[in-house]
Order: sequence, then structure tokens, then C-alpha cells
Amino acid sequence: MTTATSLRSPLRLGKLALLASAAALTPFAASAQDAEEPVSEDRTSTLDSINEILVTGTKTKDAENVQDVPIAVTAFNAGTLEAFKIRDISGLSFQAPTVSLDQVGTSRGTANFTVRGLGINSSIPSIDPTVGVFVDGVYLGINGGVVFDLFDLDSVEILRGPQGVLFGRNVTGGAVVINTGNPTEDFRGKFRASVDGPAVDGGRGGANYTVSGVVSGPIVEDVLLFKVGAYYNKDEGYFTNLFDNSNHGAAETKIFRGALEARLGGLTLLGKLDYFESDGDGPSGQNRAFFDRNTFDFAIDEPGFYANEIWTGSLTATMDIGPGTLTNVFGYRDYEAATRGDIDATPLFLFHSNTLTTQEQFSNELRYAISTDRLDLTVGGFWFEQDLAYTENRELRRDLPVNLRPPAFFGGGSQNHEVIGVFANAQYELVDNLSIIAGLRWNQETKDAGVTYIVARPECSVQAGTCPTGTAPFNPATETNGFTDRVRFRNLSPKVGLQYEFANSQVYGHWSRGFRSGGYNFRITNIPVFNRAFLATNSLAFDEEKVDNYEIGGKFQTDDRSFTLNVAGYITKVDNMQREVNLADPGAGVVQNILNTANATITGFEAEARMRVSDSLAFTANIGIIDAKYDDVLFDISGDGVINDTDLDLSLPRVPPITVGLGAIHELDLGNSSILTRINYQYRDEAAYTDDNLGWLNELSNLEANITWETPVEGLSLSLYGRNLLDQVQEGGDTQVPFAGPNSTGVRRPFADNPTAGTFSPLMRGRNIGIEALFEF
Repeated sequence: MTTATSLRSPLRLGKLALLASAAALTPFAASAQDAEEPVSEDRTSTLDSINEILVTGTKTKDAENVQDVPIAVTAFNAGTLEAFKIRDISGLSFQAPTVSLDQVGTSRGTANFTVRGLGINSSIPSIDPTVGVFVDGVYLGINGGVVFDLFDLDSVEILRGPQGVLFGRNVTGGAVVINTGNPTEDFRGKFRASVDGPAVDGGRGGANYTVSGVVSGPIVEDVLLFKVGAYYNKDEGYFTNLFDNSNHGAAETKIFRGALEARLGGLTLLGKLDYFESDGDGPSGQNRAFFDRNTFDFAIDEPGFYANEIWTGSLTATMDIGPGTLTNVFGYRDYEAATRGDIDATPLFLFHSNTLTTQEQFSNELRYAISTDRLDLTVGGFWFEQDLAYTENRELRRDLPVNLRPPAFFGGGSQNHEVIGVFANAQYELVDNLSIIAGLRWNQETKDAGVTYIVARPECSVQAGTCPTGTAPFNPATETNGFTDRVRFRNLSPKVGLQYEFANSQVYGHWSRGFRSGGYNFRITNIPVFNRAFLATNSLAFDEEKVDNYEIGGKFQTDDRSFTLNVAGYITKVDNMQREVNLADPGAGVVQNILNTANATITGFEAEARMRVSDSLAFTANIGIIDAKYDDVLFDISGDGVINDTDLDLSLPRVPPITVGLGAIHELDLGNSSILTRINYQYRDEAAYTDDNLGWLNELSNLEANITWETPVEGLSLSLYGRNLLDQVQEGGDTQVPFAGPNSTGVRRPFADNPTAGTFSPLMRGRNIGIEALFEF
């Protein structure tokens, strides 16, 4: 393991118009390639491929057409991801309704995904996600290292709503299923080179260079197949730091990937190994007491850094036995990340922070799936274990003389986390075209943790075992270091529903229940609040969150499949909502308490449509509407000292009331070449970021476009692409910090004058335009 020291030190009118035009209206999605079916050698029209969308996330014996499955799911195959120029998973945020696949910004690559209003605001590794991410069937145990560069993908599937029966706990919002490329039966390769950048008058930042290559084919024909790939990215930094006019946001990323597939009679073994390394600048934090939130301006005195190293491996074994297929998926991941960030987001050294996160996980899923004329049945078991450690160091007020500076803060936590589960999911056709859906999962989850309060203390490291964790039994009146504790949760996650199919269409309805893990806060800086929670609940852990989802939907398609419309309406009841409550604090900089804050109801409607109007032209549209309200408040969310209607009237964090989009794709046949043109617009309403609603995420109008020329040279294509062409400001968060901007005399205002005037708002990229060359053989 490396150590921290060894690593580098618009718009409303547009919205109304779109609502009027798309009130009943999937982002353009193409078929998710069946992993066991070789890709055709013939080049397939991108428009032709949209008529057959196959998904594997239902874990049935065979991949299913997305129009046949009774859940809300959007899928993208390799061709569509290529057409969209998707380079990381957050690029799909603007392709589907009620979906935000954003990163938090504090620690690069850390996911804060939200689906249907269920999400988190956190870079604390001990808080579990609401949207599970699965790579080649392997669940990623923490949010870290998720939103990074992707290449060589077979498919991505976004399943909306709780998926607890098949995917387990911590998928109360949904699941993102990522399938990387498999070895091929014939020898083939793909090589890519691109460069892009801000393309802003007057200049902002530098260029971003990417090269990648993949080669695949047989070692022993029909018996042993291989695939190897490599990826390199050099980003000179998108932003300009006004503190010294330097480029900021620089990064360098390397990925090496290999796969082997052995076909041994009736047994198929597929092994994959992936090495990922990325390092670069820390967060580009904007303090909105100094700068307009609609600009990319910021000034920080320290660039900070991040450094990540990740090993990921999987071994999948499949065998046909009797009427079904037996599948075993073993997974491994080793993750290490170090960060340093200027959290006060000012030109002064007021609050900077280091973190070191290490994680090692193992998992195994064994399942058996059968399919008959009337029955699809999947049964299985799951085991997961991870060891997690986190150290945080906070440094405050170097603007003061040395003898007056506050001491450094150290702390964090470690945890062993084990999950075992068994599950069964079935769909049985009672009479012609009418099926009953039923599923059940039993889960047991155990967390053994040692937590050290992040308070002023001598330097310590959780990874090295030098941080104290308190004594047992825990006494909140005397304990000043932390605690050790163990918690276990057992639950049943059921699902019951009906599906009726007719013509090329269906209607369905179901109820499902899911849970999100309780656990421990590795970032305890406000000990009195933590102790009050302990005395109220007699538990050192925050409690789990329960979600009940009631959904009805329909999927409709014309006989010639030129028009498709998928709609869904849902009511989600959330009990013991689990939130990270962020508060500015003059002593610790920012206090983050993980608490069960409220019970809430989220009601929503979403629709996706596509229409192919000719052999060469197709349109897409989507809309999502969400109404989210608190039913009961369990904690003083507003921070005014009492629990009252002020708390009930607050907006739930990360819930944009409206998302809506329109797109078009056109193919022009030039005989020995062709031109593919795509344009897509997606609007996302503003949303609260912090629970007290002092922090907000900007509304976004995201416009992206690309033109690809399939040249007369076989296998060679050239592309021009643009992302966020309207140059909209997007932030990973909007946390209040006790460091405000200058007053009318130019003097920095102290915290006491306005405790909520400053923010830490890490910026995401704005307008980006690039060119790319791709060669395949």
C-alpha cells in the first residue's frame, strides 16, 4: 500500500416549451449485447440497433428485450455509448429522466448518484449508497473510485427503483450495471485518439489528451479467447485558478485490462483483471461569498491533489444444467485513495484537509436460473466482505501567527463489513399473457467498527493503527477518543407484482421493499450531537433506512417498432431517512452528522419515447417529474433549535422536481462512407443540496452534439464532439463553510457576522469540444 506522503502533494422558458412538446414522451438507447453472443462482423446501422434492446440485469437465464421486462430500465450498448461519446458513467446523467450520476467533487471519482430522489451527499466512505454499481456482476462496496474514465464497454444498464431482491441492500434508488468488453471469437482491434478542451474565448485551462487500444481474439479456436486493452489520459486542467492564474484540474489516468475466456465443454470460465491508476489536482472549489455561482471563477491558495490506485478482478463460471444455467461470479477489489483539498475555497489557508482511504473486498454470487414456457425462476446466494479504513486530517487557520494557530485535527475509522444473503425471484404466466411476479431476499449484514473522533490531537493514522478508539463500555460523559462497536441487521426484501402483455406492449404493477444499511460515521467532529443521538437511541450506529415502492407502468411499441413509449408512475415511502447533515462550524470548519432525520414520501412520473421517422432519422424524448415531501421530522433539520413546520417545509436534497430532454440522431449514407449526427438536450431543475436548504445545486440546460464521419477507409472514423455546449455551471455540492467573502470595505468578514455566507462548491467541467480518430479492424 502507498501512503499519503508517498503520493503527489435556458432555462425556465425552455423548460416549459419542452414540457409542452414532451408531456407524454428513452433516451436513444441501443441493445445491450448478450455476453455470450459474438458480435457480428458486419457493421450495423446505429438506427437499426435501437429496435432490439437486451438487458441482463434481470438475471434470468437469457438476456431479455427491455420492452418485455416489467421494470423501468434504460440500456445502452457499445455502439450507442460510442455514438454518445461516453467517457465516464456521469456522462449518462443527461440521457435518462430522474437520474443524476454525479460525483461529489470533494474527492475526485467519488459517486453521489441519485435516482428518483434517493441519493446521498457524502464523501465519507462508511455511508452506503442508495444506487448500487455493479461491474461485470461485482458489487462495488463503496462510492470511491466509481466516476472515473471508462473504455471498452459492452453495455450499461440503469435500473430505476428498488432492486433489493436481485441486487441486495443499498439499491433503494436503483442499480447501474456496467459490463466491460468480452473476448471475441475472431481477431479484432480498436484504437482511439482524441483531444478536447474548454474552447472558451479568452482561454480557460488546457487540453485533454486520450489514447486507448484493445485487441481481442482466439488463442485456441473455440476453446481459449483473450482480450487486452490499455488507456491513457493526460488532462492539463480545465479551469483557471485566479489565485495565480494557473491551470487547475489537471489529471493523469492509466488503465490496463485483460480478459481470458475458456470454453471447456459445458463449462465456460471468464476471468477479467483491471488495473487503474489516476492522480491529479484536488477539488476546484468555488466560494460563493466571493464569486457568482453562474461563473467558473474561483481562487484557492493550494491546488491540493488526489491519487487513486485500484485493482479489480472477476471470475465468472457458467454451465447449463438441466432446464437452467448455473452461474457463479467471484469478485475482488483493492482500492486506495489519498486526497488533499482547499475546503475553505479562498485565497487564504483557513481550512485544508487530507484523507486516506483503503478498501479491500471479496464477493461471490451463486445463482441458478431456469426458463420454461410459463416460468422464469432465479434462485441464489450471495456473500460479500470488505475491510475499510479511513484517516482524515484537518488543518485550520494558517492565516494566524504560528503561536495562535489551532492544532491539527486527526481521526477516522475502520470497519469489517460482511453480508450474506439468499434470494429467489420468479415470474409465472397464470393464464395467457397475464403473469404474477414474486421475489424475496433474506439478508444479514454485520459491521465491526472502530471510530476515532476527528478532534485536535497528535498526528495519527487509522491504517497504521495509531489512532485511539476509546474504551468499552462507552460512556458519552467521559469518552474523548471514540469507540468500538458491532451492529447487525437482518431483513426480508419482498416484491410482488403483475404483468399483462398484449400486441408488442405491456402494463405492469408491483410493490417492493428495500433497505439501506445503517452503520457508523467515520467523520465525527461534533461530539455533543453524536452523544445526544446515542442517548436518544442507545445505539452508536445510525439506523438503517427502509423504502417501500409502489409502481405502475406501461411499455408500448408499434408493430414495426418505429415508435416506442415507456411510462411509469410511482410512490416511494421512506422511513428513517438516512442523511449526512452538513453544518458550517468555526471550530471544525464543517460538521457532518449522519443521522436518521425524517420519514418522507416521493411521488413521481417518468416517460421515455423514441420515434424513427425514416430509415435515416430518429427522435427521442424523456421527462421525469418528482414531488418529494417530508411526512415526519425526527431531527432539527433547519438548525433553528426546534422541530416544527419549518423543517417539514424544507426541500429534500438532490431532488430536482423536473428533468426533461429531447434528442435526434441522423445517418447520411454517402455510398462508400456515412455521416452520423447526434444532438441531445437535457434540462435538470435546481435542487437543494444541504438538508437545511442553505446550499443549492444549479439548474442545468445540458446541450451536447457530435458528428462522426465513417470514412471510405474501412474501419476508420473521425468525430467532432461537444459536451455542455451552453457552458452551464455544475457543482458537485454546495456546502456552507465559516469563511465568508469581503464586505464593502474589502475586509474579510468573520464567521460571527454571517455564519452561512461562505460555501465550498467544487466545480464540474463546462463547455468541452473535441476531435477523435477511431480505427477498428
